[in-house]
Amino acid sequence: MGITIDVVFQKEKRVMLRRIVGRIRDFYIKNWRYRAYTIGRGFHVGKNVRFWAKSNIVIGDSFYLGRDSQIECDVIIGDDVLCGNRVAFVGKYDHHFQTIGSSTIHSPSIRDSNYQWKGLGLVTKVENDVWIGYGSVIIQGVTIGEGAIVAAGSVVTKDVAPYTVVAGNPAIKKGDRFLNDADLQRHIDLKRTNRKI
Repeated sequence: MGITIDVVFQKEKRVMLRRIVGRIRDFYIKNWRYRAYTIGRGFHVGKNVRFWAKSNIVIGDSFYLGRDSQIECDVIIGDDVLCGNRVAFVGKYDHHFQTIGSSTIHSPSIRDSNYQWKGLGLVTKVENDVWIGYGSVIIQGVTIGEGAIVAAGSVVTKDVAPYTVVAGNPAIKKGDRFLNDADLQRHIDLKRTNRKI
């Protein structure tokens, strides 16, 4: 049986409607729900995403964060960053666990206005053109260098060098993003001139 023009048209209509609804949702999330934060153009987050920061969240242009993800620390994220589903940016010192005479659950928390312990001023930085894979955890205070790739399920506890691929718990370097220096330089040159590879 052949597909009729009407069936194709109905399918295209549904796809177009989903895109429109998605854009309206992203606009609402960016400009209303998370209006306290600085968010660039081309912003998209999946369902069940949560943001919270002691001081600030800054997100550049062309950013995607998959469903069930969270940003719960101060971060600065560059342009062209892709994060898979269930990615978490989490604090390193969210609770003053060394409070004498108090269990951790009852100790001061970084969310408290009078919190005066470690973690204040720690900012996570994700530079441009980074891909963070499914289920990765990024610990507060690290820098993920430009062009780096964080493999799915990784726990990033230390800085990641530019254009490297890291994986594991804790995440360690597994290789370079490009096969050789010539390819890396060509990529950098083409990005600089705003041309697509």
